[in-house]
Amino acid sequence: MPRGEIPGDLQAREMTEERKFAILFAATILAARKLIDMDPDKPNMAKGYFVDRAIEDAAFILERIDSRWPMIVNSFSAKES
Repeated sequence: MPRGEIPGDLQAREMTEERKFAILFAATILAARKLIDMDPDKPNMAKGYFVDRAIEDAAFILERIDSRWPMIVNSFSAKES
């Protein structure tokens, strides 16, 4: 699979704002270890790779969580209804 593309089974699920936030949060944590060591004043082509990889890893982790616990009700969504 080319870098930056999310697998088809991950694209099939509805992408809600909560889901995007969860992926962003996890990807930030996953990428931080690699990005912290980089000099912010120097251009670095690997930065985009690390971020893309972290997003893919976070989406994969979220998909595994969804497959293991598919019926957990989001407390915020339940309160809004």
